[in-house]
Amino acid sequence: MAAMILLPSLRRTLFCVLLAFPAAVPALAQDYGIQTYTLKNGMKILVEEDHSIPNIALYIFYKIGSRNERPGTTGISHFFEHMMFNGSQKYGPKQFDETMEAAGGSNNAYTSNDLTVYQDWFPRSALEKVFDLEADRIHNLSLDEKMIESERGVVASERRSSVDANNSGLLQEQLEAAAYTAHPYQWPVVGWMADIESWTMEDLKRHFEIGYSPANATMVVVGDVTGAEILRLAQRYMEPIPSRGLPPPVTTREPEQLGERRTIVRKFAQLPLVMIAYHTPESAHRDYYALQVLRTILFDGESSRMYKRLVDQDQLAISVRGSYGFAFDPTLFRITAQPKAGIRPETVENAIYEELNRLREGLVTDQEIQKAKNILLADFYRRMKTISGKANALGNYEMFFGNYRKMFTAADDFNRVTKEDVQRIVRTYFTDRNRTVATLAPENGGAQ
Repeated sequence: MAAMILLPSLRRTLFCVLLAFPAAVPALAQDYGIQTYTLKNGMKILVEEDHSIPNIALYIFYKIGSRNERPGTTGISHFFEHMMFNGSQKYGPKQFDETMEAAGGSNNAYTSNDLTVYQDWFPRSALEKVFDLEADRIHNLSLDEKMIESERGVVASERRSSVDANNSGLLQEQLEAAAYTAHPYQWPVVGWMADIESWTMEDLKRHFEIGYSPANATMVVVGDVTGAEILRLAQRYMEPIPSRGLPPPVTTREPEQLGERRTIVRKFAQLPLVMIAYHTPESAHRDYYALQVLRTILFDGESSRMYKRLVDQDQLAISVRGSYGFAFDPTLFRITAQPKAGIRPETVENAIYEELNRLREGLVTDQEIQKAKNILLADFYRRMKTISGKANALGNYEMFFGNYRKMFTAADDFNRVTKEDVQRIVRTYFTDRNRTVATLAPENGGAQ
């Protein structure tokens, strides 16, 4: 009961922080204190004022990722994540990081199937410098051939370490390649090695033109700022950058899977590994919140159903986990289990199916579903306590749910999930014909 009392308190804390703004613009209340602007070149800007500390988080979400690639150019979105730090007209190679650090800030970036995101964290005193840095690389990125070849080698090395020499990474790559037959989610974000080695200058220029167009970007700024000063800086540094078009729309839809698919990877390993994937809807679908509740009931913590069954009770596996993340298009719900030495993969696999069948045949308990909601809501509000967490959440809800305002109804959406919803989604998506199974079979003396 204590957890159920705590969460509304956390919610009030979040909303007080978000609504504690000057009352000069009455319309702000209906937008939860978020100020929005669209520049003449199409760049969208979201601003949340948070004057609790003199720091700022500035994220730029580019709506381009591996789903916007094609055979022959896979991995090119991830490659540009690297190239964006390797020199532009005003700031040379590596100077972006050096300038940021000299101003007391730090930065990072990541690429996914759907997005490429750049993250800056810095003191208020560095605000204009960061705008100058970001505008320069959007407008004037250098595509120097020597730097391209150098970074191509870095990305190839990253693929070798994170996929080719990583059993989990390799198996996940094979799982996704088997699960999709049409949609571009089938290829890896890092790209196939043959493509990494073969991108042409024409490929790179084309990708930059469409992917890094201001009209394809959303900037999110949270921290010790005002909306007026962000708009002024954006108009000075960002608005003069001409838009160069948008990526072609991804219209391919994965056809319904009509039967179980299996793939086996045989290589040196100490233990086998099992991955199971089920086709599930995109983030904007009404079942997103029910699927997150299901994932939490099954996999979150030592009292979760899968952990108790596979790790604690039957001692079949060292670990078991489930994942279901943000996606523009229908995606995969993944289950990964590491069998213990001497335990056959199919034994672990069958135990997983038995637990799913329990949910298919009977409802979860009131305690289980309330606990799952408490965990999800506590994690959600915990992220909202930092300017970085709020910037990331605002951007993700704007991108994947089509409107940042849906972030403010997320708690209600989680709370609306019923026991019947959980049973319905298991019956709908977690079927034999809808699953793909990938197994790592150890060779050269590994445990069989």
